[in-house]
Amino acid sequence: MSDIIFYHPEPAPRTRHIRPVFIPFAGCPGRCVFCAQTAQTGVGPAALSERYSQLQKELQLAYEAGESPFELAYYGGTFTALDDMWQEKFIALGRQYRHKGLVTSIRCSTRPDCVDVAGLQRLHRMGLDTVELGIQSFSNDALTRSGRGYTAHTAVTGCRIVREAGLGLGIQLMPGLPGHSEGAFLRDVRTACSLGPDMVRLYPCLVFEGTLLASWWRDGRYRPWGVARASVMLGMALNTFWKHGIRVIRAGVAHVPSLAGKVLAGAYHPALGSMARGEALAGLVSFHTLMLGGKATELYAPRRFQGEFWGHRNTLVPRWARHGLGRSNVHWWDKSFFLLS
Repeated sequence: MSDIIFYHPEPAPRTRHIRPVFIPFAGCPGRCVFCAQTAQTGVGPAALSERYSQLQKELQLAYEAGESPFELAYYGGTFTALDDMWQEKFIALGRQYRHKGLVTSIRCSTRPDCVDVAGLQRLHRMGLDTVELGIQSFSNDALTRSGRGYTAHTAVTGCRIVREAGLGLGIQLMPGLPGHSEGAFLRDVRTACSLGPDMVRLYPCLVFEGTLLASWWRDGRYRPWGVARASVMLGMALNTFWKHGIRVIRAGVAHVPSLAGKVLAGAYHPALGSMARGEALAGLVSFHTLMLGGKATELYAPRRFQGEFWGHRNTLVPRWARHGLGRSNVHWWDKSFFLLS
């Protein structure tokens, strides 16, 4: 075999913009060992009436300013555990601006142990389109040590309930939780794939100031994954999800001003997502070089991958060299496929 042609497996990216509405801790039955919603969202706890009034003003201003349409997303709390009145008011508000053309769709985040078919069908009829479940892991050990309060069976059942209710499904995983290994994370990925979500978010577990996990970290009872370890594992996960046609809409916690000085340890880096994509690309091309006996003489690759091919600060250069590839025999073109020889 002299030439191998292959394509990148990543599904086409979404084009809709998401407008997050944060309601930290609202509806949450307890506090997980890693939880730091105020730091992560930049929004402190507030009365739902206050947040609702604020959102009313924000949506009206956006409408009057002629902003581009967006998807409205209720994040940061356990939406389906709110009082029914508040669930309905927030969905109805989104539907009001959907009729005006400002909101394209509505989603919410919640826990897998706080969903039921009848309740989700009610919200679906009102205008809810997608539910993102904060699964975190399908490992009973990791779930127990993290204080999630539900089992792997509940996590799987929650995903199936969302589908049965006719809603889009998003799954959030948190690799590196207490009691979590690389093998457990890869099993989580395979389980998630078997449930057929529309999208996945991958947030490596971080140690935030003010959490129980911070105490464990200081006592030496918990050690989070570092950037190098996380980027490799995320890269493996990306390839698996992509091959199943599942979009990964986030890999790594976003760098935002509210997190300044709040992250004590863990895989927190502004380029983590890019590093993970580079690892995924390296895994993809390396797999095909094995068909050539492990060494390649030339590679033509789509130009859009040039920024991640060599890795962050050229960290992947030595790996490419082991496969016979370097800057002299890697070429960039405008075609959509890779050609390896």
